[in-house]
Amino acid sequence: MYSFTEENYLKAIYKLQEQSDANINTNAIALSVQTKAASVTDMVKKLSEKKLLKYEKYKGVELTAEGKRVAIETVRKHRLWETFLHTKLNFSWDTVHDIAEQLEHIQSQELVDKLDEFLGFPKHDPHGDPIPARDGEIQRGNFVQLNELKTGEEGVISGVVNHSSVFLKHLEKNELTLGKKIRIMEISEFDQSVQIWLNENSKMQLSNEVVRNILVKKGISYE
Repeated sequence: MYSFTEENYLKAIYKLQEQSDANINTNAIALSVQTKAASVTDMVKKLSEKKLLKYEKYKGVELTAEGKRVAIETVRKHRLWETFLHTKLNFSWDTVHDIAEQLEHIQSQELVDKLDEFLGFPKHDPHGDPIPARDGEIQRGNFVQLNELKTGEEGVISGVVNHSSVFLKHLEKNELTLGKKIRIMEISEFDQSVQIWLNENSKMQLSNEVVRNILVKKGISYE
């Protein structure tokens, strides 16, 4: 059994490693867990002593097999709880993260497996992120960022890059939620903002900041 803090660090390092093939430095970890670099160094040394990660001074860190297992299990619990809160208790997708942060540290494997079964073994959480299976396998979706689509192309909103509450509230307000169909009508040469058709019945303009943070599953082209 590991402490909440240890699990949070392992999860943060795992997510950072998903985004980069290089070893992760302490500054990146500090930014992710929102603490000072000195505190990160102390924790990294502790996790290294427990054989949960490999650490070399000035060379960054890398999860060991056991560290990765703990991280993926923590991610699995977090995303299952988010799914439960959203689909069964009707929490909005911008509020489930903070509550799931507390629930993800429950140690009962039987409870987590029962939760997975109760939910029907979901593959993705309310934000479109893949939920690891019991054996740690992750089935990733073939998604692209909305700004990669060209004029006339279509996609279905399947996830987000930015998980902040303010961004999710913005999407909710504009009905840009999972499962909605988007067709690219025009891309501005000036600021790369995009005019879209949403679900074939409403037209709107999206900033480049928004389209860079929406993930879609590409559909057919209408050009």
